[in-house]
Amino acid sequence: MSTAVRVIPCLDVDAGRVVKGVNFADLRDAGDPVELAHRYDAQGADELTFLDVTATTGDRSTTYDMVTRCAEQVFIPLTVGGGVRSVDDVDRLLRCGADKVGINSAAVARPELIGEIAQRFGSQVVVLSVDARRVPDGEAPTASGYEVTTHGGRKGTGMCAVEWSRRAAESGAGEILLNSIDADGTKAGFDLTMLRAVRAAVQVPLIASGGAGSPAHFPPAVVAGADAVLAASILHFGDTTVGEIKEELRRAGHEVR
Repeated sequence: MSTAVRVIPCLDVDAGRVVKGVNFADLRDAGDPVELAHRYDAQGADELTFLDVTATTGDRSTTYDMVTRCAEQVFIPLTVGGGVRSVDDVDRLLRCGADKVGINSAAVARPELIGEIAQRFGSQVVVLSVDARRVPDGEAPTASGYEVTTHGGRKGTGMCAVEWSRRAAESGAGEILLNSIDADGTKAGFDLTMLRAVRAAVQVPLIASGGAGSPAHFPPAVVAGADAVLAASILHFGDTTVGEIKEELRRAGHEVR
């Protein structure tokens, strides 16, 4: 596991445009994905994550041509997720230029998919995307108090997010992308309690996602156990840059690339 913290801009794409909302809702336009990919590569991003946020709910595949165009613009690892349902989908994305593939809903529906992808392409290709929320009062609790959701946060599963992360890592997931639906887009900071709980359960790299509102929010996520930090709104709308996030991490004593 690398000791250097990775800073990863995330492009949530819908209908060919980068979008961003709050708690996975009220999406607004944030720009052209190819232009943003090029910008973040130039700013010194360590990796880039491209998520087709309506592929699963719309029962369609990821926009492959968009992935190819983004891959042509960046010279850093590219993770692609959204609408991935099979080993063949992964194969096609890798051929389009992806380095890693994010899976969520399809893995929840059929956990064996994690091992099948890892066996064919290696665990380093498999990024399990966990969209988790705090279980609301009145609903059946999970062991950790956090529930896995699917279909862009629209469907609850009743599964414990911490236990699911552990099982997935044991099945071959090379990384866990842990996204807090409650914190998503709020700019109020990462869900540190959830990060600590998942960190205690898995040995694979953990990516913190959801809630970043300023560079100051990133060092606490690393202290809570994140190996990498995801940023979207604060980059897309010009609140900060990749370089400023890295500088804040350095000032807090964390190694960055």
